[in-house]
Amino acid sequence: MRKAFISPAKYVQGENEIENLGYFIRTFGKSALLIAHKDDVQRVQDKLNKTAEKFQVTFVESGFCGECSRQEVERLKALAMEKKCTCTIGLGGGKAIDTAKCVAEGEALIIVPTIAATDAPTSHSAVLYTPEGAFDDYAYFKQNPSVVLVDTTVIAKAPTRFLVAGMGDALSTYFEARANVASYTKVNAGLPCGYREGLCGEARGTQTAFALATLCYQNLLKDGVKAKIACDANEVTPALENIIETNILLSGIGFESGGLAAAHAIHDGLTILEGTHKYFHGEKVAFGTLAQLALENAAVEELEEVMDFCSSLGLPICLEDIGVEEITEEELYQVAEKACIPEESIHAMPFPITIEGVVAAIKTADALGRRYKENGML
Repeated sequence: MRKAFISPAKYVQGENEIENLGYFIRTFGKSALLIAHKDDVQRVQDKLNKTAEKFQVTFVESGFCGECSRQEVERLKALAMEKKCTCTIGLGGGKAIDTAKCVAEGEALIIVPTIAATDAPTSHSAVLYTPEGAFDDYAYFKQNPSVVLVDTTVIAKAPTRFLVAGMGDALSTYFEARANVASYTKVNAGLPCGYREGLCGEARGTQTAFALATLCYQNLLKDGVKAKIACDANEVTPALENIIETNILLSGIGFESGGLAAAHAIHDGLTILEGTHKYFHGEKVAFGTLAQLALENAAVEELEEVMDFCSSLGLPICLEDIGVEEITEEELYQVAEKACIPEESIHAMPFPITIEGVVAAIKTADALGRRYKENGML
């Protein structure tokens, strides 16, 4: 059996760590293309100035437009070549990070997340959009980022909702990896270079990946609430440090080397509902996780444990919590149909998937969530 495991070459996390960014730039050269939204640059400008002076490096401002489009990627590649940049930095949230991945194409890439809202920083994939913001395509690169540098002081000062949404995304990691283990499904770790040409064979997840996915869930239960309280106060504590690592590193490795399943597919289906558009990815994934548990007929004790966790953080547990106050049967089927398209991760579940079964799971998860909110238990 062929197995695969991938991860960033180096992960560094700590308070005021951006002040050491120049050290990592110097491993590639003396200049870096900085891809970041102007607001994110402003938030950390003092630290960028300090590290530039300390390590004698230069940041080439990119004028990033805010969208990860093919046109923007080509413009930034040309700029990097013109300015003779020796590495690429993606600083900020998902769009800046994905754009940096596309510009670097797996070479000399440093990712500096300023929020812990998703597990994207560590991965070797990106999502491309049109200049207008519509989905275009997925991109995969030959390797993960060279360095992921996480400044916990910056993340502690970001709105707490980002951290909580990251925990919603990380919540699915263990349950989706568990489904992949049961079904022997191939994982994204087997899709580096050659993917488009079909040159890479299937690869299953490793024991290591599943162990990290399991630790991801354990950390959420142990430190999630404490981390939220710390972030509310903009303070870095051991619990917050653990959850930042959980949201970014453990969940990142867990999803990529452990696999996705129904939770993310149901999230993708829910995005067709207009009411969900104002909610973050991880918030919708949290409900998708409950729908996956309903789909696999999980034990009541496990469902209650997950609902206890979500409720303690304010994560969604029913459709109303993600902006869907009313939904027709036709809309439910449209959500389920999108979740069940052939290329979706829902087919990693260890049993046959039907549209009707997914509709039933969403209805059941919604009903269980509403019952829990009324009674405090199932």
